[in-house]
Order: sequence, then C-alpha cells, then structure tokens
Amino acid sequence: MDKLKEGEVNNGFSPDEGIEYGIETHKTGFQIEDTTDAKQPSKLVLIIKRCLIWSVHVLVGVYFGFATHYYLREYNKHYCDTIYHPPNDIHCTMRFCNGYGFLVLFLGFVYFGLIYYFIFKPKLGRYLHRNYMVPFDRWWMIFSRQRTIEMILLGILLLAVAIFLYFETRDYPEKLKGMVAPCFFIVCGFLFSTKRAAIKWRIVVTGVTSQFLLGIICIRWSVGRSIFECVGNKTATFLGFADEGSRFVYGDTILDQGVFAFAILSVIYFFSFFISILYYLGAMQWVVIRLGWILQQMLGTTVCESVTAAANIFLGMSESPMLIRPYIKILTASEIHSIMVSGFATVSGTVLAAYLSFGANAAHLITSSVMAAPATLAISKLYMPETEESKTSSDNIQLEESEDSSILDAASNGANSAIPIVLGISANIIAFVAFIAFLNAVVSWFGGMVGWDYIDFEWLFSKLFIPLAWAMGVPWEDCDDIAKVVATKTIINEFVAYERLGELIKTNAIRARSVGIATFAICGFANPSSLGILIGSLGAMAPNRRGLITSVAFRAFIVGSIVCFISASFAGILIQEEEESRNYEKFIRTMMRKNITLALVESP
Repeated sequence: MDKLKEGEVNNGFSPDEGIEYGIETHKTGFQIEDTTDAKQPSKLVLIIKRCLIWSVHVLVGVYFGFATHYYLREYNKHYCDTIYHPPNDIHCTMRFCNGYGFLVLFLGFVYFGLIYYFIFKPKLGRYLHRNYMVPFDRWWMIFSRQRTIEMILLGILLLAVAIFLYFETRDYPEKLKGMVAPCFFIVCGFLFSTKRAAIKWRIVVTGVTSQFLLGIICIRWSVGRSIFECVGNKTATFLGFADEGSRFVYGDTILDQGVFAFAILSVIYFFSFFISILYYLGAMQWVVIRLGWILQQMLGTTVCESVTAAANIFLGMSESPMLIRPYIKILTASEIHSIMVSGFATVSGTVLAAYLSFGANAAHLITSSVMAAPATLAISKLYMPETEESKTSSDNIQLEESEDSSILDAASNGANSAIPIVLGISANIIAFVAFIAFLNAVVSWFGGMVGWDYIDFEWLFSKLFIPLAWAMGVPWEDCDDIAKVVATKTIINEFVAYERLGELIKTNAIRARSVGIATFAICGFANPSSLGILIGSLGAMAPNRRGLITSVAFRAFIVGSIVCFISASFAGILIQEEEESRNYEKFIRTMMRKNITLALVESP
C-alpha cells in the first residue's frame, strides 16, 4: 500500500502553477497519496520516449517543409507577383483561416506553447514571476484598492468608453439609442437589489465595461472580427461533420428535408462525444480553470462562480456546475445566484449547429457567450450582492475529474449522455409550442367575439417587448418583428425564436443590423423549461440547498435575460450595417442553392 501523508492541498492549481499565479498553499488535515516513492521509469524507457518525441518533431518539420515548397511552387505557378493576376487569387494570398496560412498559425501556437512551458517557464519564467511579478501584483492590489485611486481608475475607464462612443456614433447618432437599455437595467439593478449597501460598484463597472470592450474586439475591430469569424466558420464546419453520422443512420431523405429532431438535434450527440473526450483528457478543466482565474483576478469574484462563468462559454447550464459539484452545498446565496445567471445568459456548444441552420451568425453566437462571461458576474452581483463570506478559494478548489475508465469509455458515455438532452429538448419544444398554440387559440377566440381575429397570445405578449427592442437599438420599423422573436424566446425557447428569426432573414423582412441585435438578444437559455431544468440539476447536486436554489431561480432567470439584452445593445452600437448585410446575403444565397438542389432531386 502506498504511503499516505498530511500534505499541501492546492487542487485547483498544481504546485508550479501556484507559484506562477502567486497562490499560497496551506496545510490541511486531509490524507492524500504521496507518489514520491512511486517507481520511476528506467533510463531505457526515458530514452525511447525522448526518441519518439524528437521523431514527431522531425516529421512535423519535414511535413512543414513540403507544405512550404508546395505553397511557393503554386505561388510562382500562378504568377502572383505580376500585375496580370488578380490579387485575391486563392494561391496568391496568405489565408490565415485556411490553407497554408492556417498551418503556419497552428504550428506557431503549438510550438510557442511548448517553448513557453518546457523552456522559458522552468528556466526563467518562474524566477521573473516570483521576484518581479508577484511583488508588483501585491503592490498593485494595495494601490488600486484605495478609494481615491479606484475612483480615478474607474473615471478614466468610463471616459475612454465615452470618447470611443463619440467617435463611433458621430456619423450615426441613432446608434446611441442602444445605450438606453444598459443604463435602464443598471438603474433597475440598484433599485431592486437585495442589499444596495453591499453593492461593489468596482465589480459592476469593470464587468460591464469588459463586456463592451470584448464587443469592440470581437465585432468592431477588423482583426478581432476576422478571428471570431474564422473561429465561427471552423466551429460550423466541425459541427457539420455530424451530418455524416446522421445520414448513415437516418438516410438522405430525412436530412435533406430538414426534419428538426433528426437533422438539427443530432449534432448534440457528436459534440457531447467530443466534449467528453476533452473532459477525460483534462483539457476542458485546464482551459476552464485558467479562464476562471482571469475572471476572478479581473473582477474580484469568488473562484466557484468565476470558474462556472468561464465554463458556460463552452458547456451548458447543467454541465458547467458539475465542475464544482462538491462545493455547491457550501456556496453562498449570491454565488448560487451567479451560477444560475451564467447558465441562463449563455448557450452551450452542443446547440450551435441548430441555431446556425436557421441563419444565425456563428461569430455572433460565440461572441455573445464570450461577452456574457464577465457580464453575468457583474450584473448578478448588482441584483444580488455578496453579503456572506465565501467558503471556497483558489487554493482549495478541485474540479471534478472524469469518471470514465478510458478514452473510448469517455467517447461512448459522451454520446450516450446526449440522449436525455435531445429527448428533453424535443419534449419541451413539443409541449411548449403546443401550449402556446392553445393559448393563442383561446385569446384568438375571445378576440374574434369582438371582431379582432388577428389578436392572439403571442401578439399580446410581444407588444410588451417593443419598448425593449427600441431601447436595444433596433430601428423602429423592425421593432415589432424583433419583439415577437424575443417574446418567443422568453415564453417558449431560443430554438423556436431562431427558427422564426431565420424566416425573417430569408424573406429580407428586417434590416441586417436588426438581425444582429436579435441574434445576441436571444442567445441564452433563459426560458421556462430551462428554469425547471436548472433547478432540478442543481437541486440533485445539492439536495440540502434546494430551497435556496428555488428561491433565487426566478431572479436569476430575469437577470440572465438582462445580460443578453445588454450584449445585444452593445452589439447594435458596434455592428456595421454593410458587413452584416454581406454575411446574410451569403446565407440567403446558400439557402437558395440548397432549395434548388432539393427541387432537382425531388423532381420526377
């Protein structure tokens, strides 16, 4: 039996990472395994391992050399250096989202990471961090937390945003209308906060400003927009491979006809399969803990809520809390509220393909989740500030590890775990669409008694969202249509909302900028069925906190929707009409080609 000893516990970060981030470990009474006496590999094994590693590097170098030779040959073959050839020829431009340019970027990132972690970090990085970065960080934390300095820094930050807004909207002053919704919701947050005196305005201002800055980087900045468009296109391409499995199982007819439960939802099996593998390998935990650490340092929120907010960029509202499952039973009410808000304000990668099939912009969907990460923490702390002391910290948190026995077991379990998700989505859509149809019939019957046949429940409910659509920056002529889409998302779910938004896109019924704003506004899981799902999943993880979870759930539902509306407002300010129009023209052309192909196939 291996020896056990009382040791240092820092499960969220390894000892080396604890040094890098300046985190102190502490002694506990827990007994953990000591693997220092474990059998070390022999010299022969180490030599073989190193030879294999160097062989891989040599093969990569040889492959890259052949790829470079091929690219240069094609470049010269197409006479790219002459004035007689178009500059946009695929062989004459370095395309960093595909082809040789993407290969250069990919290998560059891989080898930069290897050099950093295996050469720079152990040789010089830790020394610089321990002797210079940690002392500076401690000084900065003390200096920046002074009341006067904090107010000055926040003032400079707000002034910079105001200057940007001036130059961004001076030629299009109607865009400033998009600031109405964020200001209104912040004022409402103060008025309806559970404890106004406990509000930490630094978290609120920093979080909302970070949300806006991320919008600038991802939407307005041409380089950032290109990066996120590339990421969005690669994501769409990756998820599109699920069609191959779906066609094999269901056949071409069902897929070509676009039957929702088979053609759209089947991608969830593939994505869940992939995420489960990453989870087994520890890659997902590695990414999440670092993003959570960034949010924690930037906003000053606690580690559990920061990690969950980061995880919701990739995972769903039920999956992300599982990363911190052992700690849910000891979280404060404010932390549980933040976790629920982050679940309602984002969507998971498993459902992206469904939204893309309806015409949603892939880059906008990813940008929305990224922008929501700091905003969920900021807005949730405005509506429900922290009034208790958190019992978790970065030096005692341990993310849940995979329980699978092998990578094949993880892959199989990942695909199988998607079954209840697909069935749950299908069941909820059937039930809620049917229920809304019933309400529409009832209201329409009463309206018909007085000659108002056009009135139904959705029509009445959507009118409540017209002021919100206007406040988010939607042009007045499109407010009614966008209000219906937002109302559909709120009372049914985002699947049906995106489907109806797709119909508006195909018929060119609304402006491209209005489509972009709506894409952000409905990019969240805040709907009645998700409310029950999240209460049930969190309650199952922490039965002793079910009463607290239920008590904060509806407030979190509202705040999660507000985060999406604020993101949509910022997007409306930053979106360029011409660029957005080109994106949706491409989608319409694609759909027209698809319809023509189907017509030819189905014709006798």
